[in-house]
Amino acid sequence: MSDLHIRRATAADIPAVVAMLADDPLGATRETPDDPAPYAHAFARIDADPGHHLAVAERDGRVVGTLQLSVIPGLSRRGATRALIESVRVHRDERGGGLGTQLIEWAVEEARRQGCAIVQLTSDATRTDAHRFYERLGFAATHVGFKRTL
Repeated sequence: MSDLHIRRATAADIPAVVAMLADDPLGATRETPDDPAPYAHAFARIDADPGHHLAVAERDGRVVGTLQLSVIPGLSRRGATRALIESVRVHRDERGGGLGTQLIEWAVEEARRQGCAIVQLTSDATRTDAHRFYERLGFAATHVGFKRTL
């Protein structure tokens, strides 16, 4: 395989990122790749905030993976800063080849570089394969998460 480069996303990457977000059973029900406006607006907000990092993995000029890393200052844990990993996706042609591991390792190292004391993530309860993947990378399912749609 050719070299992989993980970098900060640009506006030009939005269609590829959204396509990956939509390319699974859950994403297919909540993403609308044919309507780019909300994604462009969201990207502008993410890109303008230094605490948020939308990263893409690129191979041979093609976006093949993505994740968002958010750095969150807090008072708990003696004022610790934590990192939150969200929206991890790997292009279907790249799955099973280690790209997901590389993306998560990049995010953990970036969190460490930013002085975070802990890195956390959520995964939909139905994604049991993803849960095993995160556990293999050293994440522990120590909490129960709750969401409320607004």
